[in-house]
Amino acid sequence: MNPYRVVNLGGRVKKALNLQVVGTVLLMGAGLLWVAGCKSAPDLKQDDATKLIQAYYDGQPASGFIVNVNEMGLKQGLTANYWKLTKVYPNKLWADYTLTDEGKKLLSLNGGGDVIQWRPDSDGKGHFYATTLTSNHPKIKDVQDPQDDVVVGVDTAKTAAFTEAVNFTGVPQPLQDIAHNPGNTLSTRRHADFALDNGAWKVHAIH
Repeated sequence: MNPYRVVNLGGRVKKALNLQVVGTVLLMGAGLLWVAGCKSAPDLKQDDATKLIQAYYDGQPASGFIVNVNEMGLKQGLTANYWKLTKVYPNKLWADYTLTDEGKKLLSLNGGGDVIQWRPDSDGKGHFYATTLTSNHPKIKDVQDPQDDVVVGVDTAKTAAFTEAVNFTGVPQPLQDIAHNPGNTLSTRRHADFALDNGAWKVHAIH
């Protein structure tokens, strides 16, 4: 056997082994960098998540909220002088109520105008919708600890469930009482997506 060919073959084997070693080192290095990158992400505490979500909502336009006024609410509104009886129909069930000046300051009828067309059924059950004119941002509460999650379009993400609640700041107590009657939804459970942006967490989306 030609000794030169043996030596040449050995060189090839040695070169291949060297390439494998270099490749392994590069992969290990990349893995360490990936781990280091994951560890560099700051933690997102529950209190911080609450502040981020509230700030997100506070950055949106403030608005009123819809009130479902049932038969109890109709009587409460009469007592509070938000509207007054202006017409009773022959069947003694139907009636029209007109918003007072005080009522016009606090709410608007979702059907438009200033006349409430009260049209209950034979059992006296009826309702109408109005929107408060006091503009507020929702209150955020009961935020869960954020958890790592996969969010489309986000490299490093977390999510957390929370409650979006009606903010009654500036709303008179009689109108608050009407809003607390059955048929009204004053809080909604939602989810927030957080994204890591330049080393800091921010709200990516609300669902």
